[in-house]
Amino acid sequence: MHLPARLAAVAAGLFALFSSAYAVAVNQTKGDFEDKFRQLDESLPTPNIYRNAAGEPGFAYWQQQVDYKIKVALDEKKRRLSASESITYKNNSPDSLRYLWLQLDQNRFKKDSLAERTAEFGGIGQRGPGSRSASGREPAKISFGALRRHQSMKDTPLGYDIEAVKDLNGESLPYTIVGTLMRIDLPRPLRPKQGVTFSVEWAYNIPEEDAVSARAGYETFEDGNDIFLVAQWYPRLAAYSDYEGWHNKEFIGRGEFTLEFGNYEVEITVPADHVVASTGELENANDTLTQTQRDRLEQARTADKPVFIVTAEEALENEKAGTNSLKTWRFKADHVRDFGWASSRKYIWDAQGYAQGGEVMPFVWAMSFYPKEGEPLWSTYSTEAIIQTMEVYSRFSFDYPYPKAQSVNGPVGGMEYPMITFNGPRTEEQDDGTRTYSRSEKTFLIGVVIHEVGHTYFPMVVNSDERQWTWMDEGLNSFVQILAEQVWDPEYPSRRGEPKNIVGYMKSTNQVPIMTNSESILQFGNNAYGKPAIALMILRETILGRELFDFAFKEYANRWKFKRPTPADFFRTMEEASGVDLDWFWRGWFYSTDHVDISLDQVYKLRIDTEDPDIDFVREREFELKAPSYVNDARNAELEGPSRVERRPHIKDFYNEHDRFTVTNKDRNKYASFLEGLDDWEREALERAVKEDENYYVLNFSNLGGLVMPIILQIDYTDRSSETIYIPAEIWRRNPKAVSKLLITKKEIKEIVVDPHLETADADVENNYYPRRFIPSRIEAYKQEQNGRDLMQDIKTELKKPDEKSDDQ
Repeated sequence: MHLPARLAAVAAGLFALFSSAYAVAVNQTKGDFEDKFRQLDESLPTPNIYRNAAGEPGFAYWQQQVDYKIKVALDEKKRRLSASESITYKNNSPDSLRYLWLQLDQNRFKKDSLAERTAEFGGIGQRGPGSRSASGREPAKISFGALRRHQSMKDTPLGYDIEAVKDLNGESLPYTIVGTLMRIDLPRPLRPKQGVTFSVEWAYNIPEEDAVSARAGYETFEDGNDIFLVAQWYPRLAAYSDYEGWHNKEFIGRGEFTLEFGNYEVEITVPADHVVASTGELENANDTLTQTQRDRLEQARTADKPVFIVTAEEALENEKAGTNSLKTWRFKADHVRDFGWASSRKYIWDAQGYAQGGEVMPFVWAMSFYPKEGEPLWSTYSTEAIIQTMEVYSRFSFDYPYPKAQSVNGPVGGMEYPMITFNGPRTEEQDDGTRTYSRSEKTFLIGVVIHEVGHTYFPMVVNSDERQWTWMDEGLNSFVQILAEQVWDPEYPSRRGEPKNIVGYMKSTNQVPIMTNSESILQFGNNAYGKPAIALMILRETILGRELFDFAFKEYANRWKFKRPTPADFFRTMEEASGVDLDWFWRGWFYSTDHVDISLDQVYKLRIDTEDPDIDFVREREFELKAPSYVNDARNAELEGPSRVERRPHIKDFYNEHDRFTVTNKDRNKYASFLEGLDDWEREALERAVKEDENYYVLNFSNLGGLVMPIILQIDYTDRSSETIYIPAEIWRRNPKAVSKLLITKKEIKEIVVDPHLETADADVENNYYPRRFIPSRIEAYKQEQNGRDLMQDIKTELKKPDEKSDDQ
């Protein structure tokens, strides 16, 4: 027999014996076969002249251009906007268009909207105020917030009033409103490379954001003043793309926005004492800012910390005054996909110049706008966080491409638009008149500013389709946000910074794949933000490594800067630029609800046979003597008196002196014959293996979660040394349910730990140790509480006056 075969039967072959028997027990069968490594290109759109197989724009890539000239007036008392716009639409597609689709997002709040008509009572994952269905003896419940929302929408008619749609000659154009969409029928087809200009006049009542949960709206303070955050406010063109045609899926509330790039000229008329923050550059600073404010801006240009343009004292005086006069602010923005603005007399305004360098935008304004209710938190951290965002995000993508970045406080927790973001954290006024904030409110502000300003990169520049795939902007942005938070402060408590943070969600039954449409997602935050962010973190730290990942991710960002990528473009770019096949990773993390749970089930310690009976038989005898004995044997040994054989030695024979491990010359001759049949190289290999006398360990793993991942092992040896072994995910390619691995080492293993640094989101650490060990946890003692009301005692309670606190407060 040749050495390889003999070794297979003896050493590596013991590995085969243990591993094959184990694999058979949990093997795939004909009926449940699943190829976790099947090529994803079978599911992705076919590459074409617009999007190529490498994941980059094709040679014939195109996208539409839409330019806007808007005039809008804010009626503060009525809380109503009235506006008109001139829209120029350039058809860069190869298609002739007979009509145009516009988005009317404010119609989402009409009583007969698709969103309102399909809202569930007690539904899963609803946005805004909630409700609960009846359960057992528990009555159905509705939150005060839901009641407030119903009453607000009942009292104030919401949605657009479209007053006119006209062509360039002032002639009316026919239009049809379909929920949150409006189709304008053109008098003649708009052919490729042609443009058309038309106008729309409209008005709408601004929703109260705290009541309606509208992503924008007004907020009224106790002093009678308002903050207005204005977004989704103008009829804007729906996107028309090579992969979908018109993106005319209605706005229901979850799926955000899919838009075209264009140039904007916007005139905003507001009360003269308001401060306006807006997308774009201010064109008439001499008419809207005082000389003092312009001087402060000049000072802030080179300052090393934020400078107040409107101080807290000036904002406080502004709140008291009020005026009937109006002022018009003119802004211009180029190459943006949307436009948002904010207005209030309450705003404190600080600014700092950021010398970014580079050729694209060497200088950028970082600005923050907030009321006194945000102090001292906002003046300390908001503008600093803006600059931190630009510094970090640019390293992983491209230089910030716009002239300013702004963080504006208001009733919206966090929303993003080109050059402007809405962020919600506030401080609390104490009895002594001071204002303080909690640690969580501080980290909330820093995190939300980084996140929302980060959206400038994804999706305001890398213009993904938010209405279809929320994860393409929220997930990618949350990933880079984590990186920015880590270099803000190593102790910063990132909500989604570590793989272990997503384990609970990935084990849950109430979930859908990441690739699910935005409106159908369950557990929205975990699905669209947390899981894709952690997936990318694992891809960077564990699968590809930082160098490969960072190159590929930056390549994706630059390929699709100011263009519209799809998931296929992202997946293909990451593979093409890294040079690593990641189809198994995208399938598992983005297309399935599997979770990670790799169990180390058994470890066998083997020793290679020498084939010399004088050596191997001795080893086998020692091995048998060390094996546990049956309890009956031990108890019999405790009985008094010698055995019959001991008492009557004459009945002993040859077999009492020789066991089955006795070596005979026949065994020795067989060994000699074996050696004679070996080639020189085979004998040398055997002699070396026998001389080195290494330990052979067979590790049996099972994949309990279904998601294939690399197996990362920490090996601790009895000599107190340790090493880490990385087994790529491809070990699962033939059987994703169970695999075995042979480790050969001179040292003796003391303990093996799977995923020792918790970097793969493994859901069950209890099966990661071999041998098993205690898992530390906590138990808390408690006192049993009595149930029920003591009505006889409670009826004696005196009624408290309105200004008195009850005993249970």
